[in-house]
Amino acid sequence: MNRDLTDTLQAQREAAGPAPFPTLAVRRERLARLARMTKRHQHDIVRAIQLDFGQRSEIEIHLAEILPVLHAARYARRHLWHWMRPRRARVPLRLWPARARVAPQPLGVVGVMSPWNYPWSLSIMPAIDALAAGNTVMLKPSEHARHTSALLAKLIPQHFTQEEFCVIEGGADVAKTFSALAFDHLVFTGSTQIGRQVATAAAANLTPVTLELGGKSPALVASDADLDSAAEAIIFGKGFNAGQTCIAPDYVIVESRRLDALTHALERAIRRQRPDAKDATGYVSDAHHARIERLLDDARARGCRVLEHGPHAPALVIDPQQSLSLMQEEIFGRALPVISVKHIDDAIRVINARPRPLALYAFTHQKALQETLRHQTCSGALVFNETLLHHAVPTLPFGGVGESGSGAYHGRHGFERFSHQRSVFYQPKRSNSGWLRPPYHRWLLHLLRLG
Repeated sequence: MNRDLTDTLQAQREAAGPAPFPTLAVRRERLARLARMTKRHQHDIVRAIQLDFGQRSEIEIHLAEILPVLHAARYARRHLWHWMRPRRARVPLRLWPARARVAPQPLGVVGVMSPWNYPWSLSIMPAIDALAAGNTVMLKPSEHARHTSALLAKLIPQHFTQEEFCVIEGGADVAKTFSALAFDHLVFTGSTQIGRQVATAAAANLTPVTLELGGKSPALVASDADLDSAAEAIIFGKGFNAGQTCIAPDYVIVESRRLDALTHALERAIRRQRPDAKDATGYVSDAHHARIERLLDDARARGCRVLEHGPHAPALVIDPQQSLSLMQEEIFGRALPVISVKHIDDAIRVINARPRPLALYAFTHQKALQETLRHQTCSGALVFNETLLHHAVPTLPFGGVGESGSGAYHGRHGFERFSHQRSVFYQPKRSNSGWLRPPYHRWLLHLLRLG
């Protein structure tokens, strides 16, 4: 397998050799093929994902898996001509009349390792940015979403040559080999634990990596927040895909005096949004389902108040002890701890005491508090009075910081992430650079203000 993967990587490199800088037309046509493939086979995509999860809302699949891909491809095709243009770089007066430019150049072959929670969109969206930047792509989808993985392996060869975009299926052993290939860039989306292993494997080849990880993203509810509005947004973020989202609110933090009122508002939001199992999403495996229930059982055994509203709805865990596994691990499921603090400053201290999250949600319209959070906290994204929807803004970079990841992509940020920003310097026939060369004279020091 190692030899086969190396050969595939080399074949992509060699195929790009005669045309290492694909034209705008070639890139736009590749993006059009990706969009066309997704649009034509959307029913197959829905069916494959539903088979992987056992149960998943068709509307949520369209919202999270299909529409983002179509929108991202269209956005890139529309703006690509501008992104590809070299941009002027200012030259110091002493070097005139020389000119300089920064010219984006394709890196080469980009490896993509995608997760199981959004198995179509998180496979295709990094590929959109990589193809827009003029690269070729090797994709390793998650073996835990085997039906979607098989569909990707079936459809992509129908729309792309092996040298443009190929799919590598397999389990953990294949993933380990894949991460150790000498890519020109490697994108991994998944857990922090596996992300460390991927980064270690890539480091042997000095392969630059973009790690989209996760962590415990807090939702802070301030004293001025409308509780019903905040609760609706939090439950939407937690209930979507059964909480199996890297940017889902992991826990809620609120001042003690508003704890009961917020708890009631969250319960009302659960009853409105998740009245039955019709729009529910299942877990990708029995093991993952068992893990979430084990976290909840542990909280109950330790005396926590757990408010249930059905097996598919968010379960509120009121003021859990910090020592619980629920508060130590990224939950990635329906459990939602609600923590009370005396003052908003205590909330900021709680957030800053943890590893930096992928997203920080804050429900407040106070400009002063918004500025405080902007300057005194660090997260991949800072989102006010909403959850999840920042991911749908193509002009915002998507990525983490610290344990929640490194690097960002989406839109122009993805194009630049998967490009080499090449420095280009132009010296005209007649220049004044000779005075910088030996033999040196004393007057030069005075001219340069060094003596």
